[in-house]
Amino acid sequence: MPRRELLSQSQKRELLAVPDDEGEFIRCYTLSAHDLAHVRRQRGKHNRLGFAMQLCYLRHPGHVLGQDVSIEPRLLAFVSQQLDIEVDAWEDYGQRDQTRREHLATIMETYGYQQFSTAHYREYADWLLPLAMQTEQAMILAQTVLDQIRSNKIIVPPMAVIDRLCSETATRAVRIIYRLLTEPLTVSHKQKIDRLLTQHEQKKSVNILTWLRQPVGAPSARHVLGLIERLRLIRSLQLPVGLEKTIHQNRFMKLARMAAQTSVFHLRRFDDEQRHAMIVSLLLETRATLTDEILAMHDKIMGTMFARAKRKYQEKYADSAKELNEKIKLYFRIGEALLTARREGRDPFAAIEAIVNWQDFEASISEAQQMASSADDDSLGLIGAWYPQVRRYAPIFLDTFEFHAAPVAEDLLRAVNLMRLLNDSQTRFVPDDAPTSFIRKRWLPFVETEKGLDRRYYEMCVLSELKNALRSGDLWVSGSRQFKDFADYLLPQDIYADIKKSGLPLPVEQDGSQYIDGRLEQLTDELNLVNDLAAKGLLPDVSITDGTLKISPITNSVPEEVAGEMRRVYALLPHVRITELLLEVDQWTGFSRNFTHLKSGEPSDDQSLLLTAILADGINLGLTKMAEACPEATYAKLSWLAA
Repeated sequence: MPRRELLSQSQKRELLAVPDDEGEFIRCYTLSAHDLAHVRRQRGKHNRLGFAMQLCYLRHPGHVLGQDVSIEPRLLAFVSQQLDIEVDAWEDYGQRDQTRREHLATIMETYGYQQFSTAHYREYADWLLPLAMQTEQAMILAQTVLDQIRSNKIIVPPMAVIDRLCSETATRAVRIIYRLLTEPLTVSHKQKIDRLLTQHEQKKSVNILTWLRQPVGAPSARHVLGLIERLRLIRSLQLPVGLEKTIHQNRFMKLARMAAQTSVFHLRRFDDEQRHAMIVSLLLETRATLTDEILAMHDKIMGTMFARAKRKYQEKYADSAKELNEKIKLYFRIGEALLTARREGRDPFAAIEAIVNWQDFEASISEAQQMASSADDDSLGLIGAWYPQVRRYAPIFLDTFEFHAAPVAEDLLRAVNLMRLLNDSQTRFVPDDAPTSFIRKRWLPFVETEKGLDRRYYEMCVLSELKNALRSGDLWVSGSRQFKDFADYLLPQDIYADIKKSGLPLPVEQDGSQYIDGRLEQLTDELNLVNDLAAKGLLPDVSITDGTLKISPITNSVPEEVAGEMRRVYALLPHVRITELLLEVDQWTGFSRNFTHLKSGEPSDDQSLLLTAILADGINLGLTKMAEACPEATYAKLSWLAA
């Protein structure tokens, strides 16, 4: 892999600049009593100032102060003030180059500074390698190695050397990453991986690798089965377990993204090690993605099913609203007649018969009883209509994943395993000793019947509770990224124990009780301060009158007259798309010629798409939102061009 420059000219200048942070500036350039003692040994104000400036520049940014180095005025003023010497004395320093060299030799001997050598180059290349295995960001690598060089009192070499050191270390790290991902692969693995670049037997228009990463369709049983087919194909490769954990997660994800953005044509052109490493990372990432997509699609199917049942249930009673209203009116009249008969001492039965005959009254009571009984039912009773659709994928779905449960969901996990056994044996009935403690009260009337456990509603209840348990984290799935064990988010126990021995590197109090006491004390102080300011009427834009808090609204700082003129000015401007504006600027300056292909160096064929990708990065909008805002620029096109 050829070495390329990692650092731009602006980044190199930034790394060698005097720190802007006030605290860092003072820490680097404050002269101690020991420093001042050596400075005062020099004859002449200009030599004392020059000696001190050389010492400061060796501390940060760490290079030799030569005649061609531009002096930072702020640093010169700060050092001059400490020495009580006029800034103008600097002009008389270094007229003899021998003086600069003598001062440099004295500083190196006195303070223990060393020249950067070939041995140092090899040493820092090995030292930087673990960080390069985690990230390839140039500024992070360069800043880290520069800080280490400065702390060891080694004179910083030219930035070209630092750039080469970082670049070669990054290249070496990439090769090691490729080797770590491919060494565990057997010859059979590599042959199967290469076959993924061939044409799909059934879908002739795409190759197998592209088919594995096709977009997800709408939630349906057919699409769930299609995703499971892709997942099982990846599993059939039987890649070594834990292969994705052999390298840092950041590098693994970046390698997978790079492979996703590389066409099959270009993948074939890579050497075997690089090609296999990229495809393996893509397969492992796709395997986790497919797992999450299948589980999420099951969640959506169940949610859609419940929503449709509830809507159908509501529509059913919306249609019977007229009949229900007539029953209410009838019973209102009957109740009013009974009350009147009681007050006047008349026969209540005759009062009822005067409104409705007994045969119709009995029929209305039966109808009301039926309506009241149906109203007590739940929309859950309509769920069974969608059982055939769920059964299309449920057996394969349950058989595909390895579920694990927290203690609170162990009974549900036993029910999942039972459903697998029933599906394998094609048993239609659920045994009486099946787990039922996970069944909610709402499901019980439908699951537990006089004939025993209803297979249809029992299975639907298991699948519904499975969805809820995955959401809550009570169940997790091996190989999933979204539904994984909560412990996987934490540091491993052995690593945590080692860190704890030396003290956790946290900027907060680690004792819970002391932390809470400290925060309560701070909160009390802040509240007391607010109370004092409120009592004196000093809270800005806030007043408290008779226990009522009043906050003054923010007034518009732009007068209405000016706002009207602004609208008139904007109305005069032509309405152009921002990419068209960039194209016009590009015609003046030709800046787009600097955006060339990383490998071939060729310019982009699509200027509009190129400027759209640049704009997405320049305004921090991102490629996804930019693709949504520009219909002609899809995310795939922008991502490919940006990569």
